[in-house]
Order: sequence, then structure tokens, then C-alpha cells
Amino acid sequence: MTHHSNTFADSLPDAWTGRVDGPNPDHALWYTTIQPLPDPADAPPGVALVGFASDEGISRNHGRPGAVDGPDSIRGSLGWLAVHDEHPRYDAGTVRVDDADLEGGHDRLARAVADIVAAGHLPVVLGGGHEAAFGSHKGLRDGLGGNPPTPAIVNLDAHLDLRQADRPNNGTPFRQIVELVGEDFDYTVLGVSPADNTRFLFDSAERLNVSVTLDDELAALSPDEAADLALKAAEEREIVHLSIDLDVMSAAVAPGVTSPAAVGVPVANIRAICTALAKTGKLRLVDVVELNPHLDVDKRTARVAARLIHEIAAAHLAAIAA
Repeated sequence: MTHHSNTFADSLPDAWTGRVDGPNPDHALWYTTIQPLPDPADAPPGVALVGFASDEGISRNHGRPGAVDGPDSIRGSLGWLAVHDEHPRYDAGTVRVDDADLEGGHDRLARAVADIVAAGHLPVVLGGGHEAAFGSHKGLRDGLGGNPPTPAIVNLDAHLDLRQADRPNNGTPFRQIVELVGEDFDYTVLGVSPADNTRFLFDSAERLNVSVTLDDELAALSPDEAADLALKAAEEREIVHLSIDLDVMSAAVAPGVTSPAAVGVPVANIRAICTALAKTGKLRLVDVVELNPHLDVDKRTARVAARLIHEIAAAHLAAIAA
């Protein structure tokens, strides 16, 4: 298979940190087990991280810059977490958006994700702004090839991200996916803040048959009930794209985001949703986005992002190995 992405490399990004307590596997951490992914097709199927270092969508949307450093911040926190299985975990490098070329960044991300998907790995895209979701979803569809089944998109987010704009930004990714897939659009948003979305956006969601659960509604559920809600959203589809905007959680838990949530959804419910979807074995793409380490407090947001990725990876790898 010919690869067109320039992200893949023989070495790991420098951001990986951790410690070595002893020989594997008894002392395994992400830091000691993560492997580079120079060629996805030559590696046993596993979970493959790919960074999307982009502030451009946030800047176009008049937000606070800094998410360009999000991927490396997540890597730095993830490296310390203990690994309790021997399934492969890879780092496929980082797509960087330079010179305001978000469209080119989307193309490069799509190529990287397509190669990872085609080789049977689960790509976990580290953001960066939520503009990542368009490039990653295009890559998912390209990687599945031919006439793929319609993926269910489950977005954990305070925002609907269905904006119309002259140029793509971090508020437009799912509107762009509509334009890409047409009637194949299957979109569920859990944790939406009514105060942070205009009537136009709610009307757009209704026209597009988007399933919306508000932040207070999701917060009122138990973790098990929240998980069941997400499973129901995905039950009729063979493939799931899980997109996690870290601003779905309270600013007390996730302060390091572009738009911190005044209310937010309890982290227990977010964890339950992520793990339940991962246990189905149907995940084919995950985005974890909007981490801005310059706004973070004691790496709280990076740590919760890392914990979510850690739990998704363990549950997914166990499911596909069963």
C-alpha cells in the first residue's frame, strides 16, 4: 500500500514523558510501551494516536489560541498511565497546520487517518481545535473504501458545531461533514449548552435530524443511563465515530479549553459513555479536541483527556481481541 501522509516516522514525538520502574510487562506504562508507526500496514492492529496541531480554526472563529500545543500536552500526561495489557499502542506523529492553511491540514489529516483505518487500527486524533473532526471523518470514509456503511457520529460537546461560515473553522466541522456525506449524515450530540448555541444552530440541528441531549439532561442521568443513551444512538450502525470536545465538562474539571463550560457534564457520565462505546468494538475513529495547555490549571484538562483515551484504548483493544 502506498502511503501519502508525511506524519508517519520511525521515531516517537519528543513530548512523551514518564519513568521506567523496571522491565515490561510488570511495570508497563504508555511511556514504555508506545511505539512509532512508520507504516500502518506493517503493524499489528492496535490504537494509533495522531496529533492535529491546529489553532487556525479557533483563530478564524475569534477564539483564544493555544490548542496547537494540545497534542503534545496530552502525550505528556498519557505517558504516565499504567498499561495492564499487551495490546499494541502506536503514535503516528502529528499533522501541523502552518501558514493558516487549514484546508491543506484537513487533507493531510484525512490521508493519515485513511491509512490508519485501512490497516485496521483505531485512530485517536489529538487536538487542536474541533476543526480536526472534518479531516478525520473524511479520512475514516476514505480508509473504509468503496461504499462504506454510514458511521454513527457521537459528539460529546457543549456546542453543536453546525455553523455556516465563509471559511471552515472549529465551529463548522459537522456542517462540512453534511456537505461531504449528504443524506448519510447520522449525528448525535450529547451535552449541549443551550446558552452557548443560537436558535439558528438548534434549528439547523432539527432540519438535519440531529439527536440533541442538553447538558442538564445528560447531567441528570446516572453514568449507566448516560452510557445506555449513547449506545442507543449507535445501535443501528456498524461503525462509530466518537468525537470528544473537552469543553463538554465543567471548567472545574477541564479549565484548559477554548470555551470553558460554566455548567458542564459530570466526568463520570463522559467516562461511562466513552467506555461503553469502546466496548462495542464498533469504534473506528476517536477525536479528543480543544485542549489548550496555556489555559490549563495543573494539567487538569490534559490529565482527564489522557484518562479518557487510556480507558477507550483498553476497552476497544479488549473488545476486538475477544
